Amino acid sequence: MTLLTSLPPPGSYRVTGTGHRPSAYAVSELANASVAAVGLAMADLIAALNLAARAPEVTVDQRLASLWFGASFHPDGWEMPALWDPIAGDYPCADGWIRLHTNLPHHRAAALSVLGCAEDREAVAAEVAHWGGDPLEQAVIAAGGVAAALRSRADWQTHPQGEAVAEEPLVDWIKPRRVVLRDRPEASLSRPLQGMRVLDLTRVLAGPVSTRTLAGFGADVLRIDPPGWDEPGVLQEISLGKYMAQLNLRSALDRERLKDLLAQADVLVHGYRPGALEALGLDLATRDAIAPNRIEVTLNAYGWTGPWAGRRGFDSLVQMSAGIAHAGQDWARSDRPTPLPVQALDHGTGYLMAAAVLSALAAAARGEEVAVARLSLARMAETLVALPKDLGGVQIHTADAADLGPHEDSGWGPARRLSPPLSLEGCAMCWRWPASPSGTYAPRWDAA
Repeated sequence: MTLLTSLPPPGSYRVTGTGHRPSAYAVSELANASVAAVGLAMADLIAALNLAARAPEVTVDQRLASLWFGASFHPDGWEMPALWDPIAGDYPCADGWIRLHTNLPHHRAAALSVLGCAEDREAVAAEVAHWGGDPLEQAVIAAGGVAAALRSRADWQTHPQGEAVAEEPLVDWIKPRRVVLRDRPEASLSRPLQGMRVLDLTRVLAGPVSTRTLAGFGADVLRIDPPGWDEPGVLQEISLGKYMAQLNLRSALDRERLKDLLAQADVLVHGYRPGALEALGLDLATRDAIAPNRIEVTLNAYGWTGPWAGRRGFDSLVQMSAGIAHAGQDWARSDRPTPLPVQALDHGTGYLMAAAVLSALAAAARGEEVAVARLSLARMAETLVALPKDLGGVQIHTADAADLGPHEDSGWGPARRLSPPLSLEGCAMCWRWPASPSGTYAPRWDAA
């Protein structure tokens, strides 16, 4: 197979712009390479679909790529909601540090039930101080919550999950099969994904980054959330260009509606842990029967093998587990965990997921077999750790006015969005719809 397996090497794409994110690791190098992976996969798809005489040159703006790894959405005259729940964060424990992730109400309730204290940060800190990191991590997870004790790189490399992830490929292609792409006469060099239907079953943050990227090249992205879903401070960032809809998948009727949507989809992107889709009656064999010609890409937090393959996780937690926050603490000469300056595992994985979709589409267009692509935040962490740091210049922290594009009339208020970080000859990223809250659109392909 000629499917995507790694980040592209420097020199395979053109770079403009300067600067870097200050970090213990090569964050801006990862931003360049992961954004470029999308561009090179898109150039290959354009050639495979005969939308141009040759594959177009790919250009990445280094400054903008680094900024898109942070926040692309900038409110105009109003304040964004807080990104983190008041209880979420790093706490000293009896033998080190632990991070509690409590942004979702049921995750917060799980942590508080284990600690047996009030919903108050000082009360939580007092209780955490009596626990060892590993026992508390295990207790919170057993209660249905999410947490991660701080580990060093050496600890992670000898941990059973760290060892398992190190053996996994960056992009794991499984179950190859023949796929016949639906005709899309509206596709063009300027909008190569025009008319393509992408069913988005992802949450914070990597999966939504991938589908936002596909929307930037013309894809119709329909995202399905549970009723009443919100991600304060995040939906503004990742709902750009998408039809944001809701279904109650505990309802048999809505599960059937989801199957109808899948049957009409060209691409399925999801972030369900192993076994979760099976519980909804959508195991791989069923998905193959419903949508035999779909492209499918999925992600997991802690990898696809090993004892933690089914564990819930987020970028900030994987950084704690995999030794990144520990290395950052040494680099910053700090007395507490020091994460990356941005959620680089999420963003890097998200762009690589989008590139995997494009790579699979190109393979199918050439008549080659296509497989389901599996990626994980933990495996991206290993890629980042191994990536050489070679960028210098001014440090990049926040966007300037010159980095921003035109006004965006979002569903929360006026804003400006960063200019796109990626361009191809004859093909520039742009989005038809502004960011909007979950439930803005009906759950159907003609939602507009």
